[in-house]
Amino acid sequence: MSSDDEITREKAMVYFDRAYRRQMDGELGVAIELYKQSIATYPTAEAYTFLGWTYSLMGRIREAIEMCEKAIEVDPTYGNPYNDIGAYLIDQNKWQEAIPWLEKATAAPRYETRQFPYMNLGRAYQNLGQYKTAMQHYQQALTEEPFYLPAHWALTALLGKMS
Repeated sequence: MSSDDEITREKAMVYFDRAYRRQMDGELGVAIELYKQSIATYPTAEAYTFLGWTYSLMGRIREAIEMCEKAIEVDPTYGNPYNDIGAYLIDQNKWQEAIPWLEKATAAPRYETRQFPYMNLGRAYQNLGQYKTAMQHYQQALTEEPFYLPAHWALTALLGKMS
């Protein structure tokens, strides 16, 4: 990467950081504009994914999925957009449709929070009535992050339901 590219990428990251802070403050419209500025400056999978997340917070799921698809085009190794698409489909009760996206997230080379897609796979399989498979995914989420409480709660609730 040339020094000009590095400078451009750093500018994009400044926009991204500002966007994220605005998003966390609930200023979603401002966050969208800042994420778009980040993308226009230097497109990254992260900026597209977080723009999609912002759209999802506004109920704009179709646009959220489109941004995640663009993120995957920019960097297919980045796991977050695969998980996010799966989560958006789960929110629409499209359990079976979510599974391939979540499986791709678990296999993505660049992903720091792998417990999320395993948790989501557990949710999908549980809602499909495949409890043993759901339990395996909840347990894998706990292997990835032993203190991930939602996986503990889901596993405990499922075990209670099965007894």
